[in-house]
Amino acid sequence: MLPLFSKLNDKENEAIFKAGMQLYSSFGYTTAQEGRASSSAVKTMYNLALQHKLPIDVAAYPDIQIAQDVIVPPYYSSQYTNGFRVAGAKLNLDGSPQGKTAWLTTPYLVPPVGQKQGYKGYPSMSDEKAAEYIALAQSKGWQLLTHVNGDAAIDQLLKGIEASEKMHGKPDRGFVAIHAQTARKDQVESFKRLGVFPSFFPMHTFYWGDWHMDSVLGGERAQNISPTGWARELDMIYTSHHDSPVALPNSMRVYSATVNRISRTGRVLGPQQKVTAIDGLKAQTLWAATQYKEEKNKGSLEVGKLADLVILSDNPLKVDPETLADIQILETIKEGQTVYKRDEKTNANLGSCIDSVRCQAIATTAMISAGMLHHAH
Repeated sequence: MLPLFSKLNDKENEAIFKAGMQLYSSFGYTTAQEGRASSSAVKTMYNLALQHKLPIDVAAYPDIQIAQDVIVPPYYSSQYTNGFRVAGAKLNLDGSPQGKTAWLTTPYLVPPVGQKQGYKGYPSMSDEKAAEYIALAQSKGWQLLTHVNGDAAIDQLLKGIEASEKMHGKPDRGFVAIHAQTARKDQVESFKRLGVFPSFFPMHTFYWGDWHMDSVLGGERAQNISPTGWARELDMIYTSHHDSPVALPNSMRVYSATVNRISRTGRVLGPQQKVTAIDGLKAQTLWAATQYKEEKNKGSLEVGKLADLVILSDNPLKVDPETLADIQILETIKEGQTVYKRDEKTNANLGSCIDSVRCQAIATTAMISAGMLHHAH
């Protein structure tokens, strides 16, 4: 996808950006993340923010391999400029488990077409290169979000962090493990020891849970995917995310999957990894603000914090947990101003790319890549 995004012009980037903010606000988000931004995308977002305040806050994490030129002021800042800031950097160390490209220490249950038994996926780069980027980020003071799905990739990340912290000390929330889906218990323990903030992807239990059980991981590994339960056993906090456009940024679906871990066919993946409704809620609110180092201003309704809130159709702490995904977003309020209100008219073209042919092409390609659409030959 990155080669496609890098070819977008300013107008196309702007169309996608506006559609994305509109879509996110409809799902109750008042702060969103651009998780692997190109230089051109950062410049477009920043310039748009200079023209007028954005409807929601957007924190961007440029790709550390290709976009270091925008991890500098005025883009990079601890403060938002009219709702936009570069908050750190992004590093990618492997692929996805559903696509069987995540880098594992134990082979896939069923290897993908063209691969032999014993196939374990593959890394994005060498240990040495990964360690170099990790040390660079820490030396610059950048919060580094690292995409690691497979446990071998997590080992690579932990090895690099260990080496970097020996040189520079332990940073305050300097490292975030993104996805960490097949993290082993010893790796979660290492997260705590090294100060790594895990951001799990429990929505996989719903969308790909059966696939993980029957073809990708099987047995115990699938049961322990996105191990939020282990994190809570260690008194750690974490966040839950959706990785749009791999899946829609449906906040209630994320919430439900974090709490229930029920697959499409009704199987529960890892009852021991379930969390309470309040923990699931914090993983998308207060703990998310903590990951961004914004907990003094966001994440909970307290005097002195921003009036960022959402009105729901039901109280998620009082309904049957298995109905969490049915809760609707009625209104999204950013700093006291309504940025989304549910009605038939606003839902008609919400978050669409109708103003840009390239935006439509990018969105369609992304959905095909994610398995959400099937290309007809």
